[in-house]
Amino acid sequence: MNWFTGILVYCMVWCVVFLTVLPFGVRRVEKPEPGHEAGAPEKPMLVRKVLVTTALAAVIFAAIYFVIEQNWISFRAGA
Repeated sequence: MNWFTGILVYCMVWCVVFLTVLPFGVRRVEKPEPGHEAGAPEKPMLVRKVLVTTALAAVIFAAIYFVIEQNWISFRAGA
């Protein structure tokens, strides 16, 4: 895997993990003010979710990189 492919794979893994982590810990506002969406989260904790996503994506990417570099799964013809 070259560096460009590695960056693309990491970005794809990061996006999937972020969309998975995003709903964790979300609580609705009990009495929303007029003009606010009733389903909007009270405290979205986005910074924490981005940090957790980055750590999880790094672990998952490391596993993907290891599997590809050990040739357990090969995407090359005849390899």
